[in-house]
Amino acid sequence: MRAFNAELSKLFSLPGIWLAFLVGAFSPAVIATLDSKAQKEEIIAGASTRLLEVGYIGLALGVQGVIILGVLAVSSEYLTESSESGGGQQMTTSLTVISSRLHFLLAKAGAVTVISILLCVVAIVTTVSATHLVLGQYTPAFEWSKLLGAVCYWTFTALLAFGITVLTKNGTIPLAVLIINTSMVSFSFLLSKATRLALYLPDRAGLEMFMFMSDRFLTPFTGGLVMSAWVAVLLIAAAIVFHRRDVAA
Repeated sequence: MRAFNAELSKLFSLPGIWLAFLVGAFSPAVIATLDSKAQKEEIIAGASTRLLEVGYIGLALGVQGVIILGVLAVSSEYLTESSESGGGQQMTTSLTVISSRLHFLLAKAGAVTVISILLCVVAIVTTVSATHLVLGQYTPAFEWSKLLGAVCYWTFTALLAFGITVLTKNGTIPLAVLIINTSMVSFSFLLSKATRLALYLPDRAGLEMFMFMSDRFLTPFTGGLVMSAWVAVLLIAAAIVFHRRDVAA
């Protein structure tokens, strides 16, 4: 518990964490607002073909906040400290305090998980409020099961970003790839045109937990199992690599 509290404190001390909070809390609401305004006339007329996506689209595309969180949690450990502090890496200091590498990773992953859940809850509140503000009485009901799916999707995405950054020791690559994949070009969507196996990729499987997909392939529960399996495999691989790695290398 002491290591977990230390990792929470360390995350909140990072300047970049506030960007993650800002993006995570408000970008889903902005996206949902724009989408609701675009669909408002069709919804009122009862002619919308995307009614089931209203609001949830913001939670699907606004996940960048937790991606930043997951990447920062690891990449900050490899930053070089000031000359007054000896010019070393934060990672060396962290492993001096917590000798067990597995304990260290678990504490850090736990901190990322808790903050991701809290951030998604805030995003849900702002997104639901924004959607109601635009659509009023025409706002479709938000199902608790789907909102729970969105929380799982955000948390798993943060842990994917966390695990990839552990493997690469570099925040730039996972940050760029994951943000592009979740906001601009979905690699799983492109690959699905060539093979149905792409529908088992973590981002696509995760979306099945709360989004209505026209080419739905998995049930929400199965989608959650698939994405959680990806997260588990990636975190195990990251733990093995981190355990064998020379931190100073």
